[in-house]
Order: sequence, then structure tokens, then C-alpha cells
Amino acid sequence: MNVPEPIRPLIRRHTLITRITHWTWAICLFFLLLTGLQIFNAHPVLYWGDQSGFAFDNSVLRLAPFPQWATIPSGVDLATGRVIHFFFAWVFVATLMIWLLGALFSGHLFQDLMLRACHWRQLLPDARDHVLFRFKHSARYGPLQRLSYAAVLFGLFPLMILTGLAMSPGMNAAQPWLPEMFGGRQSARTLHFFAASGLAGFFVLHVVMVLLAGPLNEMRAIVTGWYRPDTEEMGDV
Repeated sequence: MNVPEPIRPLIRRHTLITRITHWTWAICLFFLLLTGLQIFNAHPVLYWGDQSGFAFDNSVLRLAPFPQWATIPSGVDLATGRVIHFFFAWVFVATLMIWLLGALFSGHLFQDLMLRACHWRQLLPDARDHVLFRFKHSARYGPLQRLSYAAVLFGLFPLMILTGLAMSPGMNAAQPWLPEMFGGRQSARTLHFFAASGLAGFFVLHVVMVLLAGPLNEMRAIVTGWYRPDTEEMGDV
């Protein structure tokens, strides 16, 4: 007779700040992406350098305009799209600062996002488990989670913010070195587009992983903070 395994107790996995900033980012990224498509549609060509236009041969990518149903506002309204985009961009930046302070204070930054030697050694086996849909439900992030979250938080997020500032005429006048960091304003726009594409891809993959790993457990953790791991572990990450 098979004896069923005992149900593991719930543990506190996510702090309140982690949960609030997670959902704030989700809302911000939704509006930033769709208003960004509205702005991009005004001239759906990417360039490299400082200048753009018909007189220059520095385009790197030409795309068809995105459909109006995929933009905010739904229609040709560049001015409104820019206002909404800039509003949520600053909310996004403020949220990142709040998360960083909370992660430093709680220890979340060093305990759960820093990759140590042991995590690098486990990275390939962890990636293989994910490819084979063998998901481990641990209180702490696994090596692949640490690497992907660190890449987004300390790679794509800062790149989005800095390239966005580099496209601002006001910032160009006050800090002319900023667009030159990226090879010019048009280069910053191109990098901004690809960073946004990377974030969109991460968002889709993140949702897929949540659904495959067990949506009830994962959603409960990011909404209430409580999580059921496979083994008895300490929580509060």
C-alpha cells in the first residue's frame, strides 16, 4: 500500500515590497510596450549614429508599422502615446529604486540574486532540468532564475532607462556624453528597441514558466507571499 507523501507546509517566499514592485512593473511594462509601439510607428526605421532620415545611409532595420490594435492609444496619436509612455517610464524608475532599497535592506539582493561559484556549477544541470520540464520548487531561486532575473534587473532595466534618457533632447543638452555612450541618439533608439524586445520576450517566457511550474503555487507566492516548496526550507526571500 502506497502511503501518500505529507503535504509540505507553506513558507513565506516573497516580501511585500517584492510583490508590490513585481505587479507595478507588470503594469508599467504593459503600457510602456504598447505606447512604445505607438511612438515607433511614427517612423518604423532604426538607425545607428546621431542622425537619421532620407539623406543618411545608416539604417539598420526597417519594419512595417505595428497594427493599431496593438498600440496605446489605438490609432495615430503620437502626442498622447508619448505622454503616457513618459508617465509610466518615471513610475518604472521609481519602482526600481524602491525595489533596490527593499532588496538591500531585506538581504534579497545578495541571498537570492547573486550567483556564487556553486550556482555557476549547477547552471547547466538546472537549464537541462528546465528544458526537460523538471521543475524544482525551492524556497530560494535556482541558478537559472538567478541568472535570468539578474540579467533583467541589472542589464535590461538599466539599458532601457539610460537609452531612454539618451534620446531626450533635454538630457542631450544637459549631459551630451550620455547619447555618445551608445554611439549617438539614433543608436540609443535602436538599443532601446532591442532592449524592449528582450523584455517582451522575457515576459512571455516568464508567464510560460509559471504555467508549467504550477500556476497556483507560483501565483499564490507572488500575490500573498506564501509558497509551498518541495522540501522543508526556510523562506522569506
